Amino acid sequence: MSIGEHCTRDVVIVVGEESLRTAAQLMRQHHVGALVVIDERDGERFPVGVVTDRDLVVEVIAAEVDADTVAVRDLVTGPPTLAYDTDSLADVLQVMRQRAVRRLPVVNDAGMLVGIITVDDAIGIAAEMLADLSAVVDRQRIREAHQRP
Repeated sequence: MSIGEHCTRDVVIVVGEESLRTAAQLMRQHHVGALVVIDERDGERFPVGVVTDRDLVVEVIAAEVDADTVAVRDLVTGPPTLAYDTDSLADVLQVMRQRAVRRLPVVNDAGMLVGIITVDDAIGIAAEMLADLSAVVDRQRIREAHQRP
């Protein structure tokens, strides 16, 4: 099972030139806690960062920065930590744990944005896997009860 099969494909994005206020408005409008910052080339989207609601609170509101005059790109630091659509859940969780991040843009082999995976998504996937494992045990018990009354 690859993360590409389970990631959220409808990613809320923002370009780096937009203002931080626009970013905050997009988060509110779409009810999300993060936006993938993209660079668009030839109609394809390449992630260059992630901006979170926490970034806005800590770096903008608490620092009394004017959200109308500062661009999103000025808040993004360094290249983003990414997941590949072929990565496993274990791979993604390891990266999240090592990098202390809760959200990862998901890219294909060409580096183009295909989705986003969050800790909440990973918990849901893991819960489904545990339910499947539990069903195996239950079915085995039921089968044995029918075979050996």
